Amino acid sequence: MANQKQNRRRFLQTSGAAAAAVTVPYFFSTRAIADDQQAESANDRPTLGCIGTGSRWGSVGPSAMNYANCVAVCDVDANHAANAANVVQKHQQQSGKAPDIYEDYRKVLERKDIDIVTIVTTDHWHSKIAIEAMQAGKDVYCEKPLTLTIEEGKLIGKVQQETGRVFQVGTQQRTEMGQRFLHAIAMIRDGRIGDVQKITCDIGGAPMSSAIPVADVPSGLNWEKWLGQAPLVDYRYGKEGNQPKTRCHYEFRWWYEYSGGKLTDWGAHHVDIAQWAIGQNGPGQGVVSVEPVEVHHPVDFKDGRPVQDDRYNTADKFVIKCMFPGGVEFNIVSNSSDGIGILFEGTKGRFHVSRGNTKGKPFEDLKEMPLPENAIAQVYGGKQPTNHMANFIECVKTRELPISDVHTHHRALTTCHLSNIAIRLGRALKWDSQAEQIVGDDDANAWQSRKQRPGYEINV
Repeated sequence: MANQKQNRRRFLQTSGAAAAAVTVPYFFSTRAIADDQQAESANDRPTLGCIGTGSRWGSVGPSAMNYANCVAVCDVDANHAANAANVVQKHQQQSGKAPDIYEDYRKVLERKDIDIVTIVTTDHWHSKIAIEAMQAGKDVYCEKPLTLTIEEGKLIGKVQQETGRVFQVGTQQRTEMGQRFLHAIAMIRDGRIGDVQKITCDIGGAPMSSAIPVADVPSGLNWEKWLGQAPLVDYRYGKEGNQPKTRCHYEFRWWYEYSGGKLTDWGAHHVDIAQWAIGQNGPGQGVVSVEPVEVHHPVDFKDGRPVQDDRYNTADKFVIKCMFPGGVEFNIVSNSSDGIGILFEGTKGRFHVSRGNTKGKPFEDLKEMPLPENAIAQVYGGKQPTNHMANFIECVKTRELPISDVHTHHRALTTCHLSNIAIRLGRALKWDSQAEQIVGDDDANAWQSRKQRPGYEINV
C-alpha cells in the first residue's frame, strides 16, 4: 500500500479541489473490479477494520472483504463481534488468521496498519466514529443515514474537507437495484416528462409497540457504551407475538433518541434520489419549506419530546409537504396508491420507480424511443457505474469523490431531519439553504443539534 499512502499525501495537499467539486457525482472508471481481484497480493489491497457488526454488517462486511483484508472487528455486543470474526476467518481462508476483536472502536482507529473502516453501527453513533476515523487518517464507508441531526452533517462535511478522506455513504440505490433509479434520473434529464412539478416519496410506515418492560441487559452487551451520546436509560425488551420489541439492535430505528424512524431510514434512500433527479443536493441548494399535513405518533409529545419512554416513539404514519425551488411540490408519505418508491409527475407525463420495477407510459415509450446511448453514464458525469463497495475501494486508490459523498447526502438528509423537527413540533418550517438555518423560528433552529451525554461528545 506504499503507493496508495503516497497518493493520499498528495491528495491532502489538494483537498480543496475535491471540496469545490462536491456537486459532481463522480464515478471511478469504465471498468468494474473483477472478482478475480480478490486474489491480489495482500500488499495491493487496503487493510480493513469493521466497526459495528450487527445484522446489516452481514452484507457490508463480506462485500468489503472482496476488495480488502479485514484485520479487526469491533462491536459493543461481544456476540456480534465473535460472529463477525468467524465470518471474516471463513471469508479469508487463504490467510488463516482470525481478525482481532475489540469492544472500543478507538482501538481500531489507533492502529496504523488499518487503511479503511466500515461503520455499521446504530445511527446515533455514526457521526462521532466517522469524524474520529477521518481525523485518524482512515477512509470511511458508513451506512446510512449518516447523521442523527443536521448539525452532525455540517461537522462531517467540515472534517471531510479538512482531511481529504474518501467517504462513501451506504445509499446503494445510487449504484445498484438494477440501476432503475439511474434510469429514472436519466429519463428526467432527457425531458421525458417535461418539467418536474410534483414528487411523491413513499417510504412506508413504521411499526408501533405497546409498553416494553425493563429487562436485564443481555450477556455480552455493553449497554452504557451502546447508548453513547443518548441519555442513560434502562434496557427494555419484550415480545408481541413472535416480534421482539426492544430499544437496541435493529429496533433502535423506532426511537428518536437513536434515529429518525422511517424518515431517515428509507427517506435517506428515496429523498436522496429525488433531490438528485431535480438537481437539489449541491451547496446552497435544497428544500425551501416543510409542512406536516398528517402525522400520527404512537405516544404523546410535549415541546417536541415524547412523554412516555417505554415504547416506540417515531411517527408511524405521516404526510409531509415540502417545497423546492421552482415551485416543485415534494411529498414524503408513509402510504400511497403506488406503493413504496418515487412518483415523478411533470408537464408531459408521470412515472413511478421502486427497487422492484418501473411503471408508467414514459417507460413504455422507451421501446420505440430509447434513451441516448450515454444517458445513464451522463448521470455519473460520463462514467460507467458498478457496485457500491467497488466504487469506494477504487476511489480509495484514485482519491476521487465516491458516488455517494457526504456533502450530497447531507443535503438530502437535511430534508428528512427538517421533516422530523416539523412533525415533532407540530408546525411548518421555512429553510434557508444558503445559510442552513430555519427562518424566523429560534426554538426550531435549536433542534439542529441535540445535547450529548458527557464523555460522548463530538469534538471538531
